[in-house]
Amino acid sequence: MIAQERLTGYINSLDMGNTKFLEELEQKALAAYVPVIRKETQRLLKLLLSLTRPKRILEVGTAIGFSALFMAEYNPVSCEIVTIENYKKRILAARENFEAAGRRGQITLLEGDAADVLPALTGEFDFIFMDAAKGQYIRFLPEAIRLLNEGGTLVSDNVLQDGDIIESKFAVTRRNRTIHKRMREYLYEVTHNDALVSAVLPVGDGLTVSTKKKASGG
Repeated sequence: MIAQERLTGYINSLDMGNTKFLEELEQKALAAYVPVIRKETQRLLKLLLSLTRPKRILEVGTAIGFSALFMAEYNPVSCEIVTIENYKKRILAARENFEAAGRRGQITLLEGDAADVLPALTGEFDFIFMDAAKGQYIRFLPEAIRLLNEGGTLVSDNVLQDGDIIESKFAVTRRNRTIHKRMREYLYEVTHNDALVSAVLPVGDGLTVSTKKKASGG
């Protein structure tokens, strides 16, 4: 693990950083113990956005708005972002941050539990970023697939749970066993679903990157 930490530190030392606004927002979030996407994840997202150039993005789990603002900044094309959050305090902070960044017209924040909000959404999204309650990913997946455009990209964050995912459930603290079980179910489903082509990547705290297959037929 020490070697892995040193390697991660070296890779992170190569990072060119973000805009001043995003750097300051990230520091504020970390100081307040609000989780934001890790540096390694940020770099991969920049690459994926550059490759896919999505015009419509859905985010499940806004928190204080860092990742939505990050995607708005580093997507090379103009896009619409829809993001979902259930925690009132973070909703208020996210709205303030969207306003301060001048992105309020680009980012739509939907309030409520994603399990209730997702089924009501219509249209298709080119890119979906899932970063909400980890134990709920398995519940969100069918709606994410429905909403994802053919050829679109689904990214799910924090799927390796700091390595706990490979442990026996008995080695995981009791309060985390349900999340552990559901995340294992999610990883199996997302990698075996006939509608997707997926990879599990040990980047940050683990990511799955999936693309939705195009329907066959002439």
